[in-house]
Amino acid sequence: MNKAELVTKMAEKCNLTKKDMEVALNAFMSCVEDALVAGEKVQLVGFGSFETRERAEREGRNPRSPEEVIKIPASKAPVFKAGKGLKEKVNHK
Repeated sequence: MNKAELVTKMAEKCNLTKKDMEVALNAFMSCVEDALVAGEKVQLVGFGSFETRERAEREGRNPRSPEEVIKIPASKAPVFKAGKGLKEKVNHK
């Protein structure tokens, strides 16, 4: 499902226009992004949580020349962890 399909389904469930629902979805995504940039965790009980994790600097290999070692700098990676309710629904429990 892509963003347009998600907006359509959400609009049908909420009896709103697609345009209004797209504004709401964009606002949600923006709020999650802002929280992650600020180092905060976003928890949606029963659905899951968004957070960032530190990735340490490491060495990698260039696939074009396997003997060449390159340094991959440390970074932050956004992650999503599914909540119990979502896991149960996906597994039909």
